[in-house]
Amino acid sequence: MELAGKVCLITGGASGIGAMTALAFFRRGAQIAITGPGPRIDSPETRKVAPPEDVPGALYIQSDASVAEDCKRAVAETVARFGRLDVLVHCAGGAVPGGFFEVSEETWLKAFDVHVHAVLRLARAAVPHMIEHGDGAIVLISSAAGHRGCLGALAYGVVKGAIPQFTRTLARELAEHNIRVNCVSPGIIRTSFQDMLTPAQVENNIKNRIPLHREGKPENVARAILDFVENDYITGEDLAIDGGLAMRIV
Repeated sequence: MELAGKVCLITGGASGIGAMTALAFFRRGAQIAITGPGPRIDSPETRKVAPPEDVPGALYIQSDASVAEDCKRAVAETVARFGRLDVLVHCAGGAVPGGFFEVSEETWLKAFDVHVHAVLRLARAAVPHMIEHGDGAIVLISSAAGHRGCLGALAYGVVKGAIPQFTRTLARELAEHNIRVNCVSPGIIRTSFQDMLTPAQVENNIKNRIPLHREGKPENVARAILDFVENDYITGEDLAIDGGLAMRIV
């Protein structure tokens, strides 16, 4: 898919992986809408990773991915502003701490709303617009935790494990409409998500867990998302971007 002139909706696009993805698409000539749960804070730091909302071709939508009506509204506002929708990238998410004995039912259900139910709601709102133009791409964000489990974060591992299966099933259903669906599974990426780790945990990750012995960067993931969208002969795939983390058994 040639991105120049296309319209892309990136949830969670105001920071981290989502912001770097928005910037990558914007530099390719796409018009972008990004969402976040609160009013956008347009600081010099934000401007480094995402176009400011007052730039033509960029739209910020305050939207909570856990709320069904917000998901539908995000798509509606994007189409109202730009007249079409070609690409959906669901980056909204966040940590969900709590092991089997600690995680509350409320936290469990909220995790499904943000990471799984939002995907269904967004896709159902977005796909008709893609069908209208005979082309489209959806990229979802899973995690290495969804492949191997995540000690102390049961709900997070479960919801992220659902994303690759959703990807494969939806890719099969939408292929006849020339709409491609793929997902990426990041490992340990240096974003605010990692701020909860202690220096000792960071050191252990780099020395003992990641074969490449370094954390990933948001732009590593954004580049893979960009490749999935631009390459129009890939669908139903799940790409690990983890420095070899998932393949390590000792």
